Amino acid sequence: MLRLMFSRRWWWTTLIVLAGIGLAIRLGFWQLDRHAQRQTTIRQVLAMQALPVLDLNLVPLPSDLNSMEYRQVTASGEYDFANQVVLRNQVRSRMSGTDPGFALVTPLSLPNGQAVLVERGWIPLDFNTPASWRQFDEPGLVHVEGIIRLSLEKGEMGSALSDPTLTPGQTRLDFWNFMNLTRLQEQFPYPILGVYIQQAPGDDLETLPYRLMEQPDLDPGAHIGFALQWFFYAGLLLFGYPVWLKKQKI
Repeated sequence: MLRLMFSRRWWWTTLIVLAGIGLAIRLGFWQLDRHAQRQTTIRQVLAMQALPVLDLNLVPLPSDLNSMEYRQVTASGEYDFANQVVLRNQVRSRMSGTDPGFALVTPLSLPNGQAVLVERGWIPLDFNTPASWRQFDEPGLVHVEGIIRLSLEKGEMGSALSDPTLTPGQTRLDFWNFMNLTRLQEQFPYPILGVYIQQAPGDDLETLPYRLMEQPDLDPGAHIGFALQWFFYAGLLLFGYPVWLKKQKI
């Protein structure tokens, strides 16, 4: 059979089939990896939801904040509106469709001299200048409730989108694609926490900025089923190709 598979007539077909088998197996293991990652995320969310609300005004703060994504938090302080930024490509879903816009992000000063960035909510594309964002100011002492979220340096797998670098003479970016806290720290005159707050919706749901915090998705997904499909395709090629080749010989 091997001699037939790698004969002058069939060697190129055999190579294509072997490549297909390898690809199907690789995609099967990739789906298993996705399943494992999803399970880890679900366990993280459930563990954090079971914990009491964390007050970020506590001194000292816990040293392991980066392990607390999705934990409920509160913080009190004053916003620094002069250094707020927005995230691009934010969508607000409605019954009639979706509206593109920005997410307004403002530093909140904490008692320890640091600040935490707060994703305050969605605003329409019409508000596309730092001056226009000032109409959403909440001056004085504010109390914020939300969940901890982690820094993000790039998009989903396959996305080539990234944040631009500063040009000579440029000291800050007002528009960002991702909440890249390492990069954002470079343009703030004070230290910021390595996590940020995604603010929870309040009582007034019809006032900008709209707070769009959705409940974390705890659906494990269909990754196991997809993995089994890819392994089935690999087996079909592995065992079906020799049978098909025998019939061609006849």
